[in-house]
Amino acid sequence: MSLFSSIRMASNTMRADQIALQVIGQNIANAETPGYIREEIVLKPAPIQKLGGLPLGLGVQVAAVIQKLDQFLEERLRASVSDRAGAEVTEETYHQLEGLIGELSDTDLSSDLTRFFSSISEVLNQPESVSARNLVVLQAQTLTQNIRRLHDRVNAIRSDLNKRIDDVADRINRLIEDIRRLNIRIAETEGGDVSQSDAVGLRDQRLQALEELASLIDIRVEEQPSGGVAVYSSGFFLVYEGTSREVTVVRSTDRGLGVSEVRLAETDSPLEVHAGELYGLITARDSVLGSFLDRLNEFTAALINGFNRIHASGQGLSGFTQLTSVEGIADPTVPLNQAGLRFTPQNGSFLIQLLNTRTGAIQTTRVRVNLAGLDNGTTLLDLADQINAIDGLQASIDSLGRLSIQCTGPDQVFSFAEDTSGVLASLGLNTFFTGTGAGDIGINRVLTQDPSKFAASKNGIGIDTETAVALAGFADSPLTEYGGRSINALYDQMISEVTQGAAISRAGAESARTFETTLRGQKLAVSGVNLDEEVVKLIAFQQQFQVSARFIKTLNELIQILVNI
Repeated sequence: MSLFSSIRMASNTMRADQIALQVIGQNIANAETPGYIREEIVLKPAPIQKLGGLPLGLGVQVAAVIQKLDQFLEERLRASVSDRAGAEVTEETYHQLEGLIGELSDTDLSSDLTRFFSSISEVLNQPESVSARNLVVLQAQTLTQNIRRLHDRVNAIRSDLNKRIDDVADRINRLIEDIRRLNIRIAETEGGDVSQSDAVGLRDQRLQALEELASLIDIRVEEQPSGGVAVYSSGFFLVYEGTSREVTVVRSTDRGLGVSEVRLAETDSPLEVHAGELYGLITARDSVLGSFLDRLNEFTAALINGFNRIHASGQGLSGFTQLTSVEGIADPTVPLNQAGLRFTPQNGSFLIQLLNTRTGAIQTTRVRVNLAGLDNGTTLLDLADQINAIDGLQASIDSLGRLSIQCTGPDQVFSFAEDTSGVLASLGLNTFFTGTGAGDIGINRVLTQDPSKFAASKNGIGIDTETAVALAGFADSPLTEYGGRSINALYDQMISEVTQGAAISRAGAESARTFETTLRGQKLAVSGVNLDEEVVKLIAFQQQFQVSARFIKTLNELIQILVNI
């Protein structure tokens, strides 16, 4: 080997040391930069040359500058990010729902229920008092207002979650486009050969974009030979090297609320995610809050129908001279059990009692409701005809399909009793509550205008308080339509499901956070910058550079000696 070849070898070494020092400086400068992946220089022997029959090396050269990254660990970390993001949305939603319910406070529904049924007990103590009956109406108004308010606030949260789903769709499209562009730039920078140096800065940006995308939806990432990546979700590719496919939002309706569904724009296929913020938002909107609304509506419907069935068969302190049903029927010629009523009546009958207020004479007539067969069941017109056949009463059906009953004599009032068909509660005749669920529950206007119509008696107008006794104990009475559960049991089940769901969601979110933290620690150990290690490398390469420079100086002196000989 000539002296000039030795100088070349030392020059190669110094060039490699310079690059190594620059890489170390880059690591030190970005030690606290979020998302930075530690860079590492890859050295290899320089090509050899032969001197006579001896192969002699030419020193060292830089093979590549690569990121110190564990791809398998990175994939697990992205999955943990998806799990954590979805779990935290569910946890947050349960926290908001618990705040709305306010259980164990003085403003929760259970307190309103207790005050309402306690007020009915006051009627038992003061059966002649209109004020006591008015208190029942007032407590019921508070109860129904709070039920509606809870329903509306839960729907407001669902609406906010839906807006976040729209925002997530926009963020997914932005990240997909960012990853696609970075794929192209990385492939151009690396020359399409992953054995060469990594496009480290661009790869850092892409890793951050992939992790952000993983926080929105669960994804699978596969690196391609060109240096680009393919990103899959729900079995569909979202990015494939320089190609991307956008998602779009499709509107539909769920439980009376306009909801958004994220679909793949190209195929119109739903994006069926199983983790990530999008999954958490959908689960919170449809399963957590949607299921709670189902339970709340079930509880409210049971309260309305069950309470009304008892109340409709009772009598107040005064009778009716005229009464119109709350509910109407579009086609009065259809059997009542097929007429689309929210609370379906059944085969049975009820009594109409016509009282002469001057003589005290009572005329009682049984009205049949035949709904046992599939065809030719009792219709609203049939009911009107039976009532019209009673001397002293007149029935008609208005343009809204509501049944109206009125007395034809000046000294007559009527009342109802012994309804075994539930048709009075279904139509809203002599009922206490109005509406069909939590969104529209209210109090019958007849009672708000005249609380004396509160039906506390069972055996005649103002005679006893047997109906009030049944109403006061209704909260704990088993309901056959709900598997023998009572109103209180339905409410307790609803609250219990929320409490248990909240506990499970908190545990799941905490577990996901802990697992992600563990993986981030492992990633930091592999890809993070350790300043102590970098300083040791810095000193080593600096000394190597100095030794190479001294080697060149020595060779230069030898050359000068040869020149001077």
